[in-house]
Amino acid sequence: MSSFDLDAYRVRAEGFLGEIDREYLLHLSGRKPELEVARLYEDHRELFAPGAVATLRELASNAVDEDARRLRYLTQFALDGALGQATKHEAEELARLEASLTVELAGAQIPFRQVPVVQANEPDAGRRAELERARNGLLAERLEPLYQAALERSHALCGELGWQSYRAAYAELRGLDLDALRKRTDRFLESTRDAYRSLLAPQLARSEVPGLERLARSDIPRLLRAPSLDAGFPAERLVGSFAETLAGIGFDLAGQENVHLDTETRPSKSPRAFCSTPRVPDEVHLVVSPVGGREDFAALFHEGGHVEHYANTDRALPFEFRHLGDNGVTESFAFLFEHLTEDAAWLEARLGISDPAEIRAHAGATRLLMVRRYCAKLGYELELHGEGAELGALPGRYASALSDATGAAWPQETWLADVDGGFYVACYLRAWVLESHWRRALCARHGEHWFDEPAAGVWLRELWADGQRLGVEQLLGETLGEELDFELLIEDLI
Repeated sequence: MSSFDLDAYRVRAEGFLGEIDREYLLHLSGRKPELEVARLYEDHRELFAPGAVATLRELASNAVDEDARRLRYLTQFALDGALGQATKHEAEELARLEASLTVELAGAQIPFRQVPVVQANEPDAGRRAELERARNGLLAERLEPLYQAALERSHALCGELGWQSYRAAYAELRGLDLDALRKRTDRFLESTRDAYRSLLAPQLARSEVPGLERLARSDIPRLLRAPSLDAGFPAERLVGSFAETLAGIGFDLAGQENVHLDTETRPSKSPRAFCSTPRVPDEVHLVVSPVGGREDFAALFHEGGHVEHYANTDRALPFEFRHLGDNGVTESFAFLFEHLTEDAAWLEARLGISDPAEIRAHAGATRLLMVRRYCAKLGYELELHGEGAELGALPGRYASALSDATGAAWPQETWLADVDGGFYVACYLRAWVLESHWRRALCARHGEHWFDEPAAGVWLRELWADGQRLGVEQLLGETLGEELDFELLIEDLI
């Protein structure tokens, strides 16, 4: 761009996000075999030119208050796009391979993306491990070189654009002290270490997976699946229970023309549930790949929290506050709804479960597993994305950190595939804590049956209408006058 027109940039940026979100939606939902993003990046390449990134960064550094926040969000968009532009061919090839590769087990060809789903429904630990080895072999041989090329190019580009490292870039643009966050997560790991083992052990036995002395990463999908709990979570109640929950707080799911729900099974569909937002708030998609049992409910409610947040965002907000910002905010609402699937009052009211002890014990132990896993991931990713990282040593560091945090023997092969871009790990960790604050406030104001109180929906609608204008810490401070407290999460879990 010869002269920088900020308003025009915002219009083009929103158009690009709509196009690329739709492309990922079609591919990851299994409705389009190829992911074609290179053309989109080329069509919008001026958005991510070095000059655009530098100009936005300078504008953000000189702005104050709301303008500074908008420009910081926009600068992160530009950096994300610059990295996406630089690695677009790797992204396309990775998506093509994930959608087309198959793993062979006992003569059967299993789609690469469906391996976790098959593991979740496979009662034999040996077969789960065999699937893991086959999948990781393909990952190491075919996908890892692409991941590493994209990582190295992203790291180099951050330096070329003026940051000391990838880590420094995202600490600045997310407005986070990542070292301080790591200190808090390290304390969390230490504070929950002993309780974790005692809480997880009975759940391993109940799920008929190996105990902590023999637990492998390949057993985790089966543990999360918890087939012994299936009777309480009938498939025919999956969507209905969500719709009834929304109705309880004053929302009509069927009447939300901007919300689209996809629960169909397709061979190349991503096993990871997701929310897609081509146009906020006018077009929001909830995509879930059913596995069976409680995990389906947790996945649907989690993504449903995202959907309602985005679908109820005020369309009059600036683009940056509708589409960009601190994703820890939307993740907190996703966790709020996901938590209902382990809440005693909700389980009785929606699913008729009068004795939820087993469900709550399983959900609490597995949630603690996930939080500890992400605490370990944060430490690992800080090293991965820091200055002078020695990549050759990092697969071993990754496996060691994840094994120690989870108690499961963790493979090295996922050392790059397990990394979400832009330190999204920090969004998840802060969102788990923020959800604890939201839930306490809802119960204090409306009782344990807050999900049946329209007034609770009014309060949530007010929060959702603000999109992601504020970050996690700022939103909590303005709304409840509180500071993010990891001790609340510890109290919830142990």
